[in-house]
Amino acid sequence: MDKIKIRGGNQLNGKIHISGAKNAALPLIAASLLTSEPVTLSNMPILSDITSLNNLLLELGTKIEQKEEQKKGHTSETYTYQTRNFTSLVAPYDFVRKMRASYYVLGPVLARTGHVELSLPGGCAIGARPMDIHLNSLEQMGAQIEIKNGYVVADAKKGLKGAHIIFPKASVGATCNILMAATLAKGATIIENAAQEPEIGDLIDLLVKMGAKIEGKNTSVLKIEGVSKLNGAEHTILPDRIEAGSYAIAAAITKGKIELEGAIADHLKAPLNILRAMDIKITEKENSIIVDARNADLQGQDIMTDYYPGFPTDLQAQFMALMTVAGGASMVTENIWENRFMHVPELMRMGANINVHGHASAIVRGVKKLSAAPVMATDLRASFALVLAGLIADGETIVNRVYHLDRGYEKLEEKLKAVGADIERIKEPD
Repeated sequence: MDKIKIRGGNQLNGKIHISGAKNAALPLIAASLLTSEPVTLSNMPILSDITSLNNLLLELGTKIEQKEEQKKGHTSETYTYQTRNFTSLVAPYDFVRKMRASYYVLGPVLARTGHVELSLPGGCAIGARPMDIHLNSLEQMGAQIEIKNGYVVADAKKGLKGAHIIFPKASVGATCNILMAATLAKGATIIENAAQEPEIGDLIDLLVKMGAKIEGKNTSVLKIEGVSKLNGAEHTILPDRIEAGSYAIAAAITKGKIELEGAIADHLKAPLNILRAMDIKITEKENSIIVDARNADLQGQDIMTDYYPGFPTDLQAQFMALMTVAGGASMVTENIWENRFMHVPELMRMGANINVHGHASAIVRGVKKLSAAPVMATDLRASFALVLAGLIADGETIVNRVYHLDRGYEKLEEKLKAVGADIERIKEPD
């Protein structure tokens, strides 16, 4: 497995282009299964998760065309998906185990064909993420579901029908899945307590282009009037707010200045407010964000993760890395996943002062410096937290198991190297 080697101590300065959002791209790809016509998605990020989902769609019978374009000094990829006919209605274990978001095919395939078999998914080990909300909602829409030999087997031979669904919690995955399924259901579906993340708004934009009838974008109540069929469409994927937030922290932790090209400040209000409170200058422009920490006296801040528009759980680990070298003490409270502090022991190996209380909170007391050490990545966002720590640690840090990073950060070493980081990938045979 590949490793990343970082020699810490360099201030980062320059510009980083923010790629298309992974968390938007995955449900958008799955949405192409709702129609027999071509769906073209541009600004596609180059990530292993995209490759994994593409391979699953190929297994189901989708034809995929890829085109590479150069735009303003960076490479952009465009994919066209067309599923005229399904060659399989089974999403096998070997595909789904690599990526939890494979479950996005559940709603679209069931809605279009009346049958689907989905292996129970894998993904990052950040705690229990049951599919109960997805399955219970589909049952309310008339599906018959059983768990058999590790697979979800779902039938809706007479088609799905509209229902009034109230989610027990604002699940992004369930919102996307049920939203897609409802577009082809008979009658109206109302989803209450829907998640409001920008990536869901992006999915709604594509579905409306495809002919879906959806009301309530950017609210917690969605109303979908089912249609008999959807058409093809073209759509540009929005920029990745988690990638943007991660590189904003890279500027902060190295006391540098980075312009995040393409980033949307409105999608990062909570994290940017934390950075401002830490004495970091944030300049919001129409198509970018400038993070300037060159004169900052970093001061710790309390963080509490919450559903959007609250502080994103996907930036918790990265902010904790920043807090390890900020003045005073910070409390980090994780309200979304119960097992998302696995980066803490690795940060402590580098000299961080962190005390975890139960599964939900940690006290971080800032230290003057971190020291390089070999560390082990445990999940996607924790991996970036270890890279951040390596950027300022004395000596040479080796981050192991970086395949996690390849799932969510496009060309990470290239982007960091371009703004002054001393970082390289060490290729090793599998």
